[in-house]
Amino acid sequence: MRSIRHRAVLRTLAPRTLRGRLSLVALTTAALLITALTVVFNTVVERHLRHQADDELRARATAVAATVDTSGPRVRVLETANDQVLDTNVWIYAGKRLLEKPPSATEGGPLTRTAGRLAVRGVPDCTAVHAEGHRSVRLCARPLRGGHATATVVTALDLTPYQSSADTLLMGSLVLDTAMLACAYALTRLAVGRALRPVRTMTDQAAQWRAVASDERFGTMGRPAELVRLGTSLDAMLDRMRAVLRHEKQLTGELSHELRTPLTRIIAELDWWRSRPRSAAETRATHEVIDEAAQSMRTICDTLLLDARDNAADASTAPGTADVVPVLRRMAQCPDAPSQVKAVVAAGSGRLEAGVTPALLERIVSPLLANAVRHARSTVTLSGRRVPGAVAIDITDDGPGVPEAFVGELFQPGRRADSGDGHHGAGLGLPLARRLARSAGGEVTYDPGYGPGARFTVTLPAG
Repeated sequence: MRSIRHRAVLRTLAPRTLRGRLSLVALTTAALLITALTVVFNTVVERHLRHQADDELRARATAVAATVDTSGPRVRVLETANDQVLDTNVWIYAGKRLLEKPPSATEGGPLTRTAGRLAVRGVPDCTAVHAEGHRSVRLCARPLRGGHATATVVTALDLTPYQSSADTLLMGSLVLDTAMLACAYALTRLAVGRALRPVRTMTDQAAQWRAVASDERFGTMGRPAELVRLGTSLDAMLDRMRAVLRHEKQLTGELSHELRTPLTRIIAELDWWRSRPRSAAETRATHEVIDEAAQSMRTICDTLLLDARDNAADASTAPGTADVVPVLRRMAQCPDAPSQVKAVVAAGSGRLEAGVTPALLERIVSPLLANAVRHARSTVTLSGRRVPGAVAIDITDDGPGVPEAFVGELFQPGRRADSGDGHHGAGLGLPLARRLARSAGGEVTYDPGYGPGARFTVTLPAG
């Protein structure tokens, strides 16, 4: 529970902006680096000051050693003109016996005891000791060997000036470190703010556009490579969303347009039936009209929704090519055709490719084929041919053909030549085929001069 609370507190204290988080990371990294450099620098300085103190002690011991005579059987200390200067902080031992000590040092004091221990060792050595007043004193011993006697010179040096210099350097380095961290934090925030300025610009642009259907796009000019990729992805997403909205708007318009006619029939029949008492036969006739209109509305919804779903998947917007003859042969095996009607494919020589996907080709030809099979007496023929820059697919049947009076309304949604032919179609097949063909850069036409029967021609870009 404690660790969970700690994490919650850290999340609360953490900056909420990307600029603040990046600046905090840079500050933390700089602090760790500067701390390590400061520790290394001050360690090196302390070692250097200690070596300086040791060199000074060895130089003083050498000067004092010149006044010590070890050539005889006993150690003698020679008197010199500057004897008082040389005797300051100097101990001279003959073996373990103390010959001279500084005037200010006591016999049992910490400095004299430490000097005695260094003299007993009989080897060059240095050590530090805390004296009165919490002073740090450095002592170094230098053995002197003569013919029959051995002496040791121990010199001492107060480290307070050296420690003061080290403390001053440490304080200066801490002040410098603080200034460097403040500058690093400020520069990092400034740099991150400048780096994120294009992001803020893109955000402001998106807020100003407001509508997804806007033609404005982020583009790729004048932005870093990472934001170019982001802008490209956002532009592609906006294009997809705009296409979805366009398809939705188109679907809504088509539904409202195509459903208006059967809905008007239902309302008219109900108003007519309510206007005065009706017989059972008239009521049944009204029910049949309403049922037919309802079936027509359901067919309209199914057809348009299926087309919208196919378009959303890939149909009319997806690039590709289709080998026409295999698609026509597969469609000719129509399981819904009457037993007396046969669909055949008249295949020419060579490969025939249309510049649409096989799925879209089937969606365009399928309503025409279904219409031909419905009206044919015995045979429906599918054939493909090349025309300049395009591919033409002919769908012909040997039926009665299209009534001349209905040719002008052939491709209008919701129109049927004979509403009493027993077929519950909504009159959307031919208009839908033409709309899909035109969306792919093609066309669907009817040949009024063909006979007997009917011929529809689908023209599509060549693959």
